[in-house]
Amino acid sequence: MSILAINEQLLRAIGVGVAVVRASDLQFVFHNGPFTEWFGTPEQGSTLSDVLSDLDPKELEDVKQSGLRYSVELQIKPKRRTLIFAVTVSLANGLSEQVLIVECQNITRIRELESMIDSYSTMVERNTRELEREKERVERLLLNLMPRAVYEEFKTFGVVTPQLYQQVSVVMLDFVGFTDFAAKTDPTVTLSELNDIFTAFDRIVEQFGCERIKTIGDAYLAVSGMPDPTPDHATAVAHCAVRFLRYLERRNESHPHKWQARIGLGMGAAVGSVVGIQKYVYDVFGPAVNIASRLQVFANPMNIVAPEEMKYALIDEFQVSELGCVDIKGMGEMDLINVTSGLSMPQGSRSF
Repeated sequence: MSILAINEQLLRAIGVGVAVVRASDLQFVFHNGPFTEWFGTPEQGSTLSDVLSDLDPKELEDVKQSGLRYSVELQIKPKRRTLIFAVTVSLANGLSEQVLIVECQNITRIRELESMIDSYSTMVERNTRELEREKERVERLLLNLMPRAVYEEFKTFGVVTPQLYQQVSVVMLDFVGFTDFAAKTDPTVTLSELNDIFTAFDRIVEQFGCERIKTIGDAYLAVSGMPDPTPDHATAVAHCAVRFLRYLERRNESHPHKWQARIGLGMGAAVGSVVGIQKYVYDVFGPAVNIASRLQVFANPMNIVAPEEMKYALIDEFQVSELGCVDIKGMGEMDLINVTSGLSMPQGSRSF
């Protein structure tokens, strides 16, 4: 068998479609089985352009003139399915006449796999974005339940270690006549009123670096000095208390229901921890909380009562007057002071 015959046999055996056409008129000299299977048997006298009509005649002419390869992807639909072929046309020299070698590879499966990968990649990116949004939503939710430092500990270790804070200050507010108001008013109105007021309180608390711990019905509790120690924790909660009352006074000027509140301040030790396993709640308890809770009962409407031990921490920034000694259930006798608006109110970013 001659070398030429061996080459022809090899070309017929490979899985790549191969055709040889004369450069002068582009008529077929040879084509193998895969080429015929994909594009049909070229008729006598037909040219490469007749079989592969999407080939660019100008590019074919450039191949003949320059000898550079011409590569292109063609989509052909011989039956119902569209097939994609990578077609390369090159010039063969050294023969009695110039011929063009046409190589065709079916890359349909490759392109389908690439399309599937792109689709999966898009889906993964979309799911990742949704997970990120869900993570942010959960994070915002948890940050409403606990301070950021506590949340970071919970996120890292899965638990929050109960911690004793030796010196913190607490502000506790309770509305006057709330039970009667809630009983006589549409619940949606009551909820709207509380939501409006507590939202304003949250901004005040944030302004003075305190942490709102919880609301229980109409009661509002915030602390300063935990989880991060703050040397001026007493003045921070006092400023919050004064701003709470100032906000209510201004709100009462334009709203139909006139809210009045009693406020108690407390100072001392407190324990902070996440309570519960399935429903997480960050809570504080201890002497400072108990004092604030008990003292708000002794406050007249729209007044702030604090223990006498807070006097020297507040006297430089607030007007303080003695209320005398009272017997507090579970705590014994305690000297109390009344705290009114500051002598030098700090200027925050927003006034209430």
